[in-house]
Amino acid sequence: MNRERIDRGCEKGILGLVLAILVFGPLALGGVRPGQFLVIEGLTLAVMALWGVRWWVGPRPQLLWPPVCWAVLAFVAYAVVRYLQADIEYVARWELIRILVYAFLFFAILNNLHGQESTQIIALTMVFLGMAISFYAVYQFLSKSPRVWTMPSEYPGRASGTYICPNNLAGFLEMLVPLGLAHALMGRLPHVLKIILGYASVVMLAGIGATLSRGGWLATALSLAVLCGVLLFQRHYRMKALVLAVALVAGGYWLVPKVPLLQERVQNVSTGHIPDDMRFSIWAPAIQMWRDHFWWGTGPAHFDYRFREYRPPLVQSRPDFAHNDYLNTLADWGVAGTALVASAWVLVYWGVFGAWKSVRGPLDDFARKKSNKQAFATGAAVGLLAMLLHSATDFNMHIPANAILAVALMALLSSQQRFASERYWFNLRLASKCAATLVLLTGLAYLGYEGWRGAREDLWLHRAMRTPAFSYARIAALEKAVEAEPMNFATTYAIGECYRTKSFNSESEEPGALAGKAMEWYQRGMKLDPYDGYNWLRYGMCLDKFGPDEGPQKEAEPYYKRADELDPNGYYMSANIGWHYMQTGDYAAARSWLERSRRLEWQNDNEIAINTLPIVERLLKEEAEKKK
Repeated sequence: MNRERIDRGCEKGILGLVLAILVFGPLALGGVRPGQFLVIEGLTLAVMALWGVRWWVGPRPQLLWPPVCWAVLAFVAYAVVRYLQADIEYVARWELIRILVYAFLFFAILNNLHGQESTQIIALTMVFLGMAISFYAVYQFLSKSPRVWTMPSEYPGRASGTYICPNNLAGFLEMLVPLGLAHALMGRLPHVLKIILGYASVVMLAGIGATLSRGGWLATALSLAVLCGVLLFQRHYRMKALVLAVALVAGGYWLVPKVPLLQERVQNVSTGHIPDDMRFSIWAPAIQMWRDHFWWGTGPAHFDYRFREYRPPLVQSRPDFAHNDYLNTLADWGVAGTALVASAWVLVYWGVFGAWKSVRGPLDDFARKKSNKQAFATGAAVGLLAMLLHSATDFNMHIPANAILAVALMALLSSQQRFASERYWFNLRLASKCAATLVLLTGLAYLGYEGWRGAREDLWLHRAMRTPAFSYARIAALEKAVEAEPMNFATTYAIGECYRTKSFNSESEEPGALAGKAMEWYQRGMKLDPYDGYNWLRYGMCLDKFGPDEGPQKEAEPYYKRADELDPNGYYMSANIGWHYMQTGDYAAARSWLERSRRLEWQNDNEIAINTLPIVERLLKEEAEKKK
């Protein structure tokens, strides 16, 4: 057995798997959907397995452990503790799984792909992938394509490439533009390849422009200004820096007036007039959420589920994220978790500055030779800076494809510290190999089990969506999904809705029994997600219809009250509470709640209030006439 050959084969296998992850994520809508992330998780398991094999077959296994590794390890430990304390186990577990995947990829890339050849392959592959996606984005923008792949676009008029949200495409590309430009200007590469890299960078800039992402534009502009500044401080790159700066300014000055949409977005940014932006209305509740859970946060990925309690009247849609990664981190993880995340970023850049002298090319006739190491260090550091800037207005670090690209760049940057010092290398003896293998096997077992569990759940959920709405076939498929994953409160709620809808159907047999089954599932959902007011609302509605003969509404009242406490400014909640009071015969109260719902959401989406309010007004008029 040739151990060195096996070791090299494992290293190439890890490189291929990491490239597959980095390429698949952006092409698969950013990897945001469970099924897509399961593919990334499976590929990560293969990376971990090959890394473990290298420990035992390699002639001299070593561990590269720069200071940033301690910050990553500390945050993983903190995430495990916060998961064990979480109020909503299901979402906290999914967040923990993502963090574990990112952490294992960080350590695997750091220790297996730190060679110059691997680093260059990853960098060039991602730049050319960004160029390809940008071509698609420009096509979407120019043709006004209403689709992303085969799915309808949620952002008509804006290009999102292979992502769902244009802002996330901008976040992906803004990390790669400095990388492409740095290699074109600073790298030791063939001239033809440099020209292609420069062209790819221009195409990616066009892709960012087509997203109409103001945060992406600003982050890209500032990061490229920093890139020009870095080049200006190096004597042999000053002319290139000036040419780049002039080209960027002239290109923007020429392009913006040519495209009305671009001009309108720029004017909105410059004047501060952003009428369609809900970010500012979301940020205030996020800050309050953090203040209420100052040190430890609300829990992993809990922001969206706790938001309804803090919802301002202006925001009626579901935000998903705070649209500010810093505030989102504070709300979810508190000061303690945010400090750990911040320390990792600080240590990455501290490592860049520490290794800077070592990655520069050697002097040659009073000038420095071009260096691929310096090109990567400059491009990756500036690209990550762009992501940090954009994180102030969006949620790119919550998109797996973007987060994994950032993790890969951080790992490869951190690996360059080995050029500055040998003290970050540790030889793996038998005891340390056994301990490391045990950690790896534990991670493989946990992620493998959760991946199998998630795949089964995803399969049955997809089957449920292909059945008729509220049918017994859908109930059967959803119940199979619950068997695979009993902690998913969204599935239990969906089953409750199926039974409740059937019970409200005038043609259904035994409506009371069906309502009873619905109430059982709603009760289950109350325990799985104690902050979801809709389980309480629907439970009260079932009591209104099929409660005890005497005083069903009185028994339902506490459930409506609790629902309102959990979502005090929700138009849909207010409309349904108005429906409840109409069932009780308290038409004055019903009108008050329905009018409140109309004030919260006055557009045509509010069908319940729109349709019910005239009925209540008529009933009130009839009552008044009877009293006369």
